[in-house]
Amino acid sequence: MSFGPPPSPYTQSAVAADQARRRRRNRVAGGTVAVLLVVALCVGGGLLWSAGDHGAPADHKAAAAPQSPDDVRSTVEKVPTSPEGQEVIEHYAEHLEKTTDANPRYAPGTWATGKILAKAVANRVEGYRIKPHYDETAWTLDLGGYICASSRHVTADGRTAVVIQPPKGEGADDKGVCDQVVFLDLNTGKKLWQRKMPAATFAYVTNTNLTLTKGVVAVAWGRGSVAYDMKTGKQLWNSTMTSPCEDKGFAGGGALLALVGCGEAQDTTYKVQRLDPRTGKNLWTYKVAAGVEDVYLPSSDPPVLAVAAGDSRVTDLITLDDQGRRLATVSLTGYDAKCDSRSYAGPYFGVVENCDGMVVGPTQVYVMSKENVASGQPSDWIVAFDLTTGKTRGKFEGRELQMVYPLRMSGDELLIYRAGADTLAPAALVSWNPRTDKETPLLLFQLPEEDAYELSDPEQSDIVVEQGRIFFSRRELVRDDDAPKDKVLMAIGYGSAGLKH
Repeated sequence: MSFGPPPSPYTQSAVAADQARRRRRNRVAGGTVAVLLVVALCVGGGLLWSAGDHGAPADHKAAAAPQSPDDVRSTVEKVPTSPEGQEVIEHYAEHLEKTTDANPRYAPGTWATGKILAKAVANRVEGYRIKPHYDETAWTLDLGGYICASSRHVTADGRTAVVIQPPKGEGADDKGVCDQVVFLDLNTGKKLWQRKMPAATFAYVTNTNLTLTKGVVAVAWGRGSVAYDMKTGKQLWNSTMTSPCEDKGFAGGGALLALVGCGEAQDTTYKVQRLDPRTGKNLWTYKVAAGVEDVYLPSSDPPVLAVAAGDSRVTDLITLDDQGRRLATVSLTGYDAKCDSRSYAGPYFGVVENCDGMVVGPTQVYVMSKENVASGQPSDWIVAFDLTTGKTRGKFEGRELQMVYPLRMSGDELLIYRAGADTLAPAALVSWNPRTDKETPLLLFQLPEEDAYELSDPEQSDIVVEQGRIFFSRRELVRDDDAPKDKVLMAIGYGSAGLKH
């Protein structure tokens, strides 16, 4: 087994893996080459941007606010002197002979700093040095147990956390329990502290959610929750649920929100609470209407809920003010927020914060549309909705055969990944100002053809932008059936050819 011995929840759930979702059709097939050529030649700005777009005025973006080391990182990207991309990292996974679609080697976490791309892989975190044409593992942190939960959040000085499942003896009652938190430095690979979560006998890979907010690491697993001080690892507070209501998970970043579920199975009702991170005190509560099957928390500040009302898929967004009062409801008919849509065999590694098809900014939320297969039209688009009114405030269109995906905010602008179209149109990282509708190119590059489709899919891969670079990293590693002993591309990244490394 590549991830852990049975009866771990990983292997039990992996038998029911959804292979169809992992084997999506590749849209760039026969008959599209002529269309691609027309797109490349006729779409203004397709391959060449005007010189005026290569430089940014002084007020191109809101300047990054000063951050303390314990703040959750919020980086504002700079426009490079040239958008021409060059490869800055290419790392391969080895020894995948025993992996299969139903039993992959899981890699549930990707983080970047100025010098290191860090990757969670099975029972360890590895740091790869970012350097063009040079593959070096700078450090490896053996966690002593398989990773159960990770967070996209990183502190301003490059730290993050994971929850692990420590090894247990054969026949142990708590063999699959995920009850230890590890806080680490991504630049050095140093373990800063490790703590055992109190009364976490029901914490598993399927229900454990981890997040970071200023100075605090917080974990919830349904039957309980706990928060730790980042600097010392000291426990700040914890709760063990004895009532019908449970902490399902937290959303961090600029604030701390708790998703609370009350009742059993089909009768569960939800409420969202804003907590004081250092005391766990409830500051306000928003009660979600009955009949909602699932709730996700893509943003804590400003608070935004993604809800599945009468459906298993997210149907609406609910925006709240800073006192927890509803501002607007946005229907997601025709949109794809990609909440809990990562192609794992189950709700693994924490799902409460993960909505990979949307980004929440200070005043607007950006959501990608569902894929459009009509000939001669954009493959999809991203729409900006006002958080206060729910009304549309802008639209960024993809291109035919070139999907666009919202990645994260960079100041008051949205970073967008535009997939490439075979070899005729490059992939691109662009910055979009919804106020002026101006698109600024940051990077142009070409992903390896045989890996491009999977790496470009946010349901299968992490896409991370940090300090002028974009990284693509698989979440599941599986052998190539045609060459089972060959290495498999795990992570690749690009930076500007005009940027000093």
